[in-house]
Amino acid sequence: MIELANKSLEQCMPLGAHIYFNLAVFCFWFAIYIYSPLFSVYLEAIHFSYSSIGIILGGYGVTQIVFRLPLGILTNKLYHLRKHLLVSAFVTALISCLLLIYFESFIAVLTARLLAGVTASMWVMATVLYSYYFSPEKSSRAMGTMQFNMVTTQLICMTTSGMLVHMYGWNLPFWLGVIAAIFGVFFALKIKVVDVKPVVKSSYSFSDYLQRTNNISGLKIVTFLSMIAHAVLFITVFGFSPIMAVSIGVEEQQFVWLMGAFFVSHALTSLGLIIFQLNPKYNKLVLIFSFILSALFLFLIPTAGSLFAICLYHAGLGLSLGYIFPLLLSEVVSITPEDLKMSAMGYYQSFYSIGILLGPIVAGSVAENAGLTNLFIYAGVMTLLTAGLLIIYNRKKVIK
Repeated sequence: MIELANKSLEQCMPLGAHIYFNLAVFCFWFAIYIYSPLFSVYLEAIHFSYSSIGIILGGYGVTQIVFRLPLGILTNKLYHLRKHLLVSAFVTALISCLLLIYFESFIAVLTARLLAGVTASMWVMATVLYSYYFSPEKSSRAMGTMQFNMVTTQLICMTTSGMLVHMYGWNLPFWLGVIAAIFGVFFALKIKVVDVKPVVKSSYSFSDYLQRTNNISGLKIVTFLSMIAHAVLFITVFGFSPIMAVSIGVEEQQFVWLMGAFFVSHALTSLGLIIFQLNPKYNKLVLIFSFILSALFLFLIPTAGSLFAICLYHAGLGLSLGYIFPLLLSEVVSITPEDLKMSAMGYYQSFYSIGILLGPIVAGSVAENAGLTNLFIYAGVMTLLTAGLLIIYNRKKVIK
């Protein structure tokens, strides 16, 4: 249990505190996403093989797998270190970008991506800290603000990175990441931490929390579905889609259209779910349909022969994934007991990161041995099989 000190949260938190926090969040995602849209193209330009590119892209997920679950479980015990851990996220982002600026070896670039994954792992700290800025009944507003900030920052990065590379070269996005990380440290140090303290110390050990979390009914299937969806995301728009676009003649300054097509449709779909509340009983049906739709667009991407076509297919993919991610997140919240919500979120984020790791690695191997086109077909088959598994799972639940 957590006790908030003294005055109401609404009175404790001035507007300036919210501004500093959201500026820190902007810098948090900007530092690791400003170079992401063309990162695979950059790796190809410095002569890495598809297999090596897949390993480097997957490295972003390794450290998230390692850190997110322990941080989720230990978040209450580490309450006095949350701000320090958030500040450390910007330090690792800074080192990551500097490695990319000054080194081009496989080990250095892989290390940079591992450190970027450490930064992303600290997101759980940001969400917990900001949730205390609002009273409990307004927690959805806090998370909505954070999610909107994250998506907006990613959209800015995705739509501007290509133009920056075209005009000023490969290193500018890395330098902008350095600058964002430095400003992030400044804003994070300015963050006002709400005075919280544990009222009742839990008698559960780390292993007890892990076992109880692992036994939450439905959490494994939801996490597996998110793992597949994140694998698709990091195989395509954060992975090999830019290389596919370059192969059909799309230039760096035109990537604003490709990334915009994906992220605008993705964001609008998520926003639609907030505005128009979907009855939870339809969640599984919408998820099945969205996985099937994702598979369809994955099959279509290799057939694209123009900028318009590849943008259209990525807009469709962004739309379908835009349903999947928030619905899976809402499922985690709805099936988890109150005292296990943070550990369940850590579990969920840690294991879906396996998709961030393995998706690009396997896709890189497929591209290396069977060609770039076939990796999208592989991703489509994987997604279609996932939809079939979800159908079978739901039927068994109905029978029981």
